[in-house]
Amino acid sequence: MYRTQPITLLLALTLALPAFAQENAADLAKKLANPIANLISVPLQYNYDADIGPDEDGTRSQLKIQPVIPITLNDDWNVISRTIVPVTLQSDIYPGAGTRFGLADTTQSFFFSPKAPTSGGWIWGVGPALLIPTGTNDQLGASQWGVGPTFVVLKQEEGWTYGMLANQIWGVAGSDRLPDIDQVFLQPFVSKTTKTLWTFSLNTESTYNWEASEWSVPFNAVAQKLVKVGKFPIQFGLGARYWAETPENQGPDNFGLRAQVTFLFPK
Repeated sequence: MYRTQPITLLLALTLALPAFAQENAADLAKKLANPIANLISVPLQYNYDADIGPDEDGTRSQLKIQPVIPITLNDDWNVISRTIVPVTLQSDIYPGAGTRFGLADTTQSFFFSPKAPTSGGWIWGVGPALLIPTGTNDQLGASQWGVGPTFVVLKQEEGWTYGMLANQIWGVAGSDRLPDIDQVFLQPFVSKTTKTLWTFSLNTESTYNWEASEWSVPFNAVAQKLVKVGKFPIQFGLGARYWAETPENQGPDNFGLRAQVTFLFPK
C-alpha cells in the first residue's frame, strides 16, 4: 500500500498557496497544456498501480522525470526535447518476481515544430523518438535500443486544448533474451484551463504491442493548479487512472493513482 501523507501534503499545498498575481500566469497555464510549448519545464509524475499479474498480487510505483527543453533553430522553427526517465519500485508482478527497484528504459523524443501555428490555429511537431536501455534489470527494461518516428498535433481555443501525441518504436539493437520491441504509443488528450489557473485534463496513454497483439489502455483524469512558491511558478496535480485494457494475466487492473509536480522556468 502507498502512504497517504504525501498526497495529503500535496492537496494542502495546492489549496493553500496563492494563485499568481503576475500578468503572464494565464499564458503559463496555457503553455503547460501544450506538450511542445516554448517553455522549459520539469514535470515529476508519480503513478501507482495495483492488481498486477495472474494472481493480482503485484504493485508498481513509478516516478517519471520528464524534462522539456525547447531549442531555437531559427526565426521560424524550434526543436523541443522531451525526455522520460522512469524510476520504478515494483513487487510480485508475477509469482516469484519479488521486489525490484531501479531505472526503467528512457524515452527521448525530439519535435521539430514551427514557432507559429497554422492558419487554422493548429500546432504541430514531428521528429525521432529513441528508446534507451537504461533499465537496471530484465524486469524493468527491455535491454534493447529502439528508434522510430513521433508526432504531436493540437489546437488551443477558449481555454480548451485538444490533440494527439504518438510514436512508433522498433527495436534495433541489444539483447535477444527478451522479445523484440515493436510497439505504437497513442495519447489523445483534452484539457480545460480556467481563469483561476486550474487545468482539468483527460487522456489515454495507450500502447499496442505488435509482436504480442496486445493493448494496454489506461485512462487518466487529473486536476492541476498553477501557483507561485516564493518567486517560482509550480503546478501541482492529482488524479486517478483506470485500466480499460491490459495484457491477459499481466495487469494492472482497475484503478490507480496519479500525482504530479511541474517546475517551470519561464524566460
